[in-house]
Amino acid sequence: MNQIAYLDNAATTQLDPKVLESMIPYMEEYYGNPSSIYALGRQSRLAIESSRKQVAEMLGVKATSIYFTSGGTESNNTAIAAAVNELGCTHIITSPIEHHAVLHTVEHYCQYNKLSCSLVKLNAMGEVDLPDLENQLAAYTKQGHKCLVSLMHANNEIGVLLEIEAVGVIARRHGAIFHSDCVQTIGHYPINLIDYGVHFASASGHKFHGPKGTGILYVSDGTKFGALIHGGSQERKKRAGTENVHGIIGFTKALALAMDNFLHDHSYIKSLNKRMRLGLKAISKNISFNSSENSLYTVLSVNFPAGTHTDLMLALMDRKGIYASGGSACSSGDDGGSHVITALKKDLPGATIRFSFSKMTSVEAIDFTLEFISSMLLPKDQAVIL
Repeated sequence: MNQIAYLDNAATTQLDPKVLESMIPYMEEYYGNPSSIYALGRQSRLAIESSRKQVAEMLGVKATSIYFTSGGTESNNTAIAAAVNELGCTHIITSPIEHHAVLHTVEHYCQYNKLSCSLVKLNAMGEVDLPDLENQLAAYTKQGHKCLVSLMHANNEIGVLLEIEAVGVIARRHGAIFHSDCVQTIGHYPINLIDYGVHFASASGHKFHGPKGTGILYVSDGTKFGALIHGGSQERKKRAGTENVHGIIGFTKALALAMDNFLHDHSYIKSLNKRMRLGLKAISKNISFNSSENSLYTVLSVNFPAGTHTDLMLALMDRKGIYASGGSACSSGDDGGSHVITALKKDLPGATIRFSFSKMTSVEAIDFTLEFISSMLLPKDQAVIL
């Protein structure tokens, strides 16, 4: 059997066997509709509410603050819609490197609701310029706007981390609503959402070995929001549709495993990231990185020498059983390439590849990838071998 090196864990992770094991009974035995009043339905309802309590405890919040969704995109959309429709925000401040689930949603509301929006300044590594955020909030608030600040906790392409607690303080100082896309950090760090000062936060189960199609929206105590999806009274009338019971069980189990094993997994994944970084440096002095050593430990964004091409490198690695991406999985196929790399305004003559790691990534996969990359580059690193 050919070796496979799966290095695209920021796009999705492999389902943990223990997570699958926890889900199966709710597909085979406890299959009742949670809205039904008979025993089989009540078992499903009890499982959902027990999961809600567990997730809330792990994130340091009340159970009533957690709403189960289909994932990060739905959660982001719901939070932004709530800020506009229920909370009266008339100006949105975001960044040019947000996930498209935020950027495209902001564009939608600014176009159709006649809101104004602006982008916060970033430094060369993609870090938010906090004084600029403060100045923008002060200026727009003075003009009579109520502002929404939507900034991701960790970027999914380059791994840059937001000073989230500092942003929470700034937002509170100006009476702004603060939403953070925490899809790349919930499940990867011990997190207390109360400490962060966010009104809304989003998470997605498949980023930490849970099932696809599962997620949560955290809504801080006392923050009003309405339903994005209308119909029945599920999720306390905030998210209609029969609940994904086995998915909710899987999300909760995956988060519990991630938190229980954080110290071990964090240390192991950081060692993989370091091994990849040092190995690439040894291959060529002309390889550079968009991810700093203080960035999200699961992600390493790499710039290859002039003469290399992103799509060609990815195709050659794919043929060899090495799976990575040129940016986020959600951007693949877009004609304009990575909007994140474009926003950094770097003059990058060669390919840019994102490698991302998980507890299921092996040392052998890293070494196999490094060996193949070394063989791809010509001695003067001017091109890729065809």
